[in-house]
Amino acid sequence: MLIDFFYTLRSAKLPVSVKEYLTLLEALQQGVVGPNTPQDVDNNTSTGYQIDDFYYLARTTLVKDEKHYDKFDRAFAAYFKGVEMLADFSKDVPLEWLRKNLELELSPEEKAKIEQMGWDELMETLKKRFEEQRERHEGGSKWIGTGGTSPFGANGFNPRGIRIGQDKGRNKSAVKVWDQRAYKDYDDTQELGTRNIKVALRRLRRFAREGAAEELDLPDTIRATAANAGWLDIKMVPERHNNVKVLLLMDVGGTMDDHIARVEEMFSAAKAEFKHLEFYYFHNCVYDFMWKNNRRRYSEKFATWDIIRKYNKDYKLIFIGDATMSPYEILQPGGSVEYNNEEAGAEWLQRLTHAFPKFAWINPEPQGVWQYRQSISMIQQLMSNRMYPLTLKGLEEAMRLLTK
Repeated sequence: MLIDFFYTLRSAKLPVSVKEYLTLLEALQQGVVGPNTPQDVDNNTSTGYQIDDFYYLARTTLVKDEKHYDKFDRAFAAYFKGVEMLADFSKDVPLEWLRKNLELELSPEEKAKIEQMGWDELMETLKKRFEEQRERHEGGSKWIGTGGTSPFGANGFNPRGIRIGQDKGRNKSAVKVWDQRAYKDYDDTQELGTRNIKVALRRLRRFAREGAAEELDLPDTIRATAANAGWLDIKMVPERHNNVKVLLLMDVGGTMDDHIARVEEMFSAAKAEFKHLEFYYFHNCVYDFMWKNNRRRYSEKFATWDIIRKYNKDYKLIFIGDATMSPYEILQPGGSVEYNNEEAGAEWLQRLTHAFPKFAWINPEPQGVWQYRQSISMIQQLMSNRMYPLTLKGLEEAMRLLTK
């Protein structure tokens, strides 16, 4: 039975009812997702169960509001952690080769001896490996596999490699990620732990009275009443609003998963503080398109050129990202981990900062590690050193800069 799964969802504050749970069980009994069920996995009787099929069935039957998808995903991952689907050998890269059952502990001296390939050589060598390799491989320094020091595979070490089949980076130095990943929108309803972020963002304010007259103007009411021989003459004025316009560009997925809670807090505060807020997502570095909904990021793209032309120079441009990536992703055409971008990310960052003179980069990574990340140093230079940590002091300094 999946009663523990049901209680896991309830513990995650999901409004899942017993009726919906029974609907899921009925669907499994009717074979909606095939002959194998999660019970087969628990009993070691599975013969090819695809966990994705059960995920979509469970989400369809148990979640009735799209706003709860993110909570469901987290609870689902926590419950089924360690349950892996069997390899699909119809794909170009057999995932069975890439299971994480080998970990090599390399000394600093051994890591220092690993040869770093250039971009062109790296991609050409990967093509040759696919043509030559015919079997599973673990460890070593040449073949595609797990562990080892080869630049191709998962769970090993190479300062500039291509990750294949691993769910997330371990050394945060992969040049390309083979598998397509699904990112999640940041939750803008996240409750803030403190009011500090809101207080810091309030430094970026320029109030103006707009719209219908809805607020009592007490001084003018007193003056008008006195001038009217004591007869009450109420005067109203439009409500004051923060008239600052903000364009928020947020890195999502990959290494940013470590900072979801803090970024969601800032996102919630920004939506509450700025009436004129526009936001878009990108991954690692900005290229020729961005998106607003991570579940539809391949079907609903927004060209970066269109974004630049759409908003005026009076928008304050704020990037949120850890700037942690391969240097290729910033400097090299085709360096994106997801597709072959025609122009380098650095070109697009320069275009954005030229289009919006008031800009700043907020980095959730601890400031003490910035000097050890080559990509962070590059982004700092492209941002004219306008990079600030996601701390109270860092936000105050960034907002103070944007108000100048």
